Amino acid sequence: MKTLQTADYIVFVIYFIVVVAYGYYVYHRKRSATTSSGDFFLAEGSLTWWAIGASLIASNISAEHFIGMSGSGFALGLAISTYEWMAAATLIIVAVFFIPLYLKNHIFTMPQFLAKRYNDKVSTVMAVFWLLVYVFVNLTSIIYLGALAISSISQIPFEWCIVGLSVFAIFVTLGGMKVIGYTDVIQVAVLIIGGLVTTYLALQLLADKFGYGQDIWKGLSVLRKEAPTHFHMIFEKDHPYYRDLPGLSVLIGGMWINNLNYWGCNQYITQRALGADLRTARQGILFAAFLKLLVPVIAVLPGIVMYVLHQNGMFAQEMTDAAGTLKPDHAYPTLMNLLPAGLKGVAFAALTAAIVASLAGKANSISTIYSLDIYKKYINKEASESRLVLIGRWTVVVSMAIAAVVTPSLKTLDQAYQFIQEYVGFISPGVLAIFLMGFFWKRTTSAAAMAGALLTIPVSTALKFLPAWTNGCFPDFPFLDRMTIAFGLIIIVMTLMSLLRPRSNEGKTMIIDKSMFRVSPGFLAGSILICGILVALYTVFW
Repeated sequence: MKTLQTADYIVFVIYFIVVVAYGYYVYHRKRSATTSSGDFFLAEGSLTWWAIGASLIASNISAEHFIGMSGSGFALGLAISTYEWMAAATLIIVAVFFIPLYLKNHIFTMPQFLAKRYNDKVSTVMAVFWLLVYVFVNLTSIIYLGALAISSISQIPFEWCIVGLSVFAIFVTLGGMKVIGYTDVIQVAVLIIGGLVTTYLALQLLADKFGYGQDIWKGLSVLRKEAPTHFHMIFEKDHPYYRDLPGLSVLIGGMWINNLNYWGCNQYITQRALGADLRTARQGILFAAFLKLLVPVIAVLPGIVMYVLHQNGMFAQEMTDAAGTLKPDHAYPTLMNLLPAGLKGVAFAALTAAIVASLAGKANSISTIYSLDIYKKYINKEASESRLVLIGRWTVVVSMAIAAVVTPSLKTLDQAYQFIQEYVGFISPGVLAIFLMGFFWKRTTSAAAMAGALLTIPVSTALKFLPAWTNGCFPDFPFLDRMTIAFGLIIIVMTLMSLLRPRSNEGKTMIIDKSMFRVSPGFLAGSILICGILVALYTVFW
């Protein structure tokens, strides 16, 4: 039933009060949060390892996972989990190699790294790119999927859902990174518990449908039996969704570019660890890697369950739009509508927690980049700490308002998760190339970095649209393969430019101490365990 009962509202109100009260407590625990830009943007020295790990996951998991990834689970199957499981491996690499470089060189924003390693022009170009992508792709898609889900399980109109989510996220974000980080601990607990409850009840429903009562283990066996094609991680070329996940490219190609850029060169993510010491940052990132292994259980399995039920004649109307077109992204909202009163409130709170945490994290990163890398650098170089915090808060409000206005235009999307991955991937190859060469090749020049920054979108656009423009004469590559090709081309161009036109006063190197790449025995053991689990998963579900 498309409505919330009294018990659901009680559960949600309790969640809302707890988050607001805890955020208020954290905000007032240290008064410096009102005036210190370092505390507002980075929560310097305030976040523990478990807060960093929880914040990473809470900010990462949003409606695009609950709704978008479940929709892709409905359409593609377990293979979409490769984004999560490969991310776990990527986080280990980021913790070992990327974070030490940032902390050793006192880097607090990604544009700051580019300015320090290259020059202000490269920094500003990329800052503008990031702001545009964060506002017009990330914020809008998160709000859209969240509003879609909430309007699907309640009687709240879609437009009011957009307003409500935006306002809630603004209030959380205005407290700064410290408030975001610690309230994210609550958010991630709620979203994991709520997600597991929804998955559990979905498997019970499936088992009951096939005559096994409420035995969830029987439900899992039914799932494998009824949807065998939905349990392959690596697609062959004749697979209908090969273009979304092109075979081995998810292991050795574009997926690494996608993940290394997202987890290692993304203000939205790295910001959580940049205010901590190296040991704490690494522990938090490793904790996040373990949590990533769990995400497909709460986000992908429900979509596969809905696929099996739909194939067996259920939810034909719920899974289509007004024109009768099948909409995979309706899978999770349809499932949530089946939950009993009270438990539906838990799932509703979990979904809201994921959306608000992700919006708050993204808005804080937008605020950080604009305030420190645009406003202070070009508009008001003498801005005080309190002025920067004020500008940061106004940036949050303005960016959220813009995203809310743009959000309704996404209603035509089929699988929003794939939309996000593809279009964020237009800048990923260039960003990763600039960062990796800036880290590890001291001869890389500022001119080469600028070329990489300016080429990434044109090259990605050309690779996407040339097949249509040339009537099929140019190969039509899957988007992950396009990312690999674009990354390779940009690396070649940057290498040639750096070799042919070296500049003695450019190409500034980063401080690198080999000892900072050493890890503790505990971190090593955790990393080996994660890699072992990944090998087992890909072996079983190849």
